[in-house]
Amino acid sequence: MISKEEFRREVERLALIVGVEPKEVQIRRMKRKWASCSSKGRLSFSEELLSKDEEFRREVIIHELLHLRYPTHTKLFKVLVKIYLEKS
Repeated sequence: MISKEEFRREVERLALIVGVEPKEVQIRRMKRKWASCSSKGRLSFSEELLSKDEEFRREVIIHELLHLRYPTHTKLFKVLVKIYLEKS
């Protein structure tokens, strides 16, 4: 399990790789999702992610960071997720 501060540093590091800047990063209880991205640039992550392995966390984080540029799950979006997972 990692701390919220470590998780936020992980988000910041991956945001640099993806080339985006979230307006806000929240870690909170979520019942149905691992994460979400608001149209205003706020990323919310489930606190359950703190206990997941690094690879899974990285995939969720990159997925949400890419939503800051690409709001829908197009083919391009899915390809970019794979590319950035390889880069990180």
